[in-house]
Amino acid sequence: MSTIAVLGAGVMASALTNPARDNGHEVHLIGTHLDDHIIDSIRTTGIHPVLGVALDPGVVAHRFVDIDEGFEGADVVMVGVNSFGIGWVGEQLARHLQPGQKVLVITKGLHAEPDGTLRILPHVLQRAVGDLADQVTWSAIVGPCIAGELAIRRPSCVVFNGEDRDSIELLADMYRTDYYHVWTSTDLVGHEVGAATKNVFAFAAGFAEGILHDAGEPASPYVMFNYSAALFAQGSREIHQYIRLLGGDPTTGDGLGGVGDMYVTSMGGRNVRAGTYVGRGIPFSEVRDTYMKGITLEGVAAIGVIGAALEKLTARGVVAAEDFPLSRFLFDVAYRDAPLDVPWSSFFGGERRSR
Repeated sequence: MSTIAVLGAGVMASALTNPARDNGHEVHLIGTHLDDHIIDSIRTTGIHPVLGVALDPGVVAHRFVDIDEGFEGADVVMVGVNSFGIGWVGEQLARHLQPGQKVLVITKGLHAEPDGTLRILPHVLQRAVGDLADQVTWSAIVGPCIAGELAIRRPSCVVFNGEDRDSIELLADMYRTDYYHVWTSTDLVGHEVGAATKNVFAFAAGFAEGILHDAGEPASPYVMFNYSAALFAQGSREIHQYIRLLGGDPTTGDGLGGVGDMYVTSMGGRNVRAGTYVGRGIPFSEVRDTYMKGITLEGVAAIGVIGAALEKLTARGVVAAEDFPLSRFLFDVAYRDAPLDVPWSSFFGGERRSR
């Protein structure tokens, strides 16, 4: 039996306590300074208030003030905080990580350097902990897994990936169950890039529904599937391009950490809902400040990070101006309130006309 410390009591980190506990491991769920209400609910009722599901009674829930207690004796440290808190997480890991521990990251996103260079979040965390980075192992989980479905033990297929093969295989065995199916890979960069960039395209997945709503069209079997499929396909193309750009294996984008993850993210959620409002003709600045005020939109945040980085990378000659047309378009829509005039002819390497 191993001891697992989970930093962050969000829905996915909490849902992942299920397979760990089902395999007999000791799990300590440590809330951030913003999670006291979640921890208190788990302590008093056993129920995670956002998931609406009871966690295994063996999960030990800690408020952030008790982080030292939660980390004590941990073999594995899971990072379960969203991408907005990655700097804060780095500070906590620098204080509390111990040599020999295995870090398992579920946070998804990319960080951009001032010159536009993009980095995966495990590498950002490695830099944050300094010399300690070489004394622990770094792994991550990607794949199409909705937290609520995992919380009620519905089948999910994911990839554990990382830089150390032995650690990946050990972690996979710790979590693998008859409902949580785990594959492994050493392409950490490819999987992390795929899992981060698919969030960019979830925003576009809401456009068609919004357009139909705004048009007031009656119920019809013809609901702009063609429109959405083309956006999905171009998004897939760009995921592969991003993986290649950052040095991963582009074929990784074909699997669970690429198009598989993009498919499930496109089925719904906050980023898709934001795209639906935009499809109705509402400028995104109004969506952000009125319709979805105070709601965390990690996909739209990723559009901002990546879109701004692309402009710098283009100026440096790292990428061509015609590369990533959908990403650039989404950046204009989300950060410059550009109209929803999709640049179809620029997709798939450019539409070639005979005249």
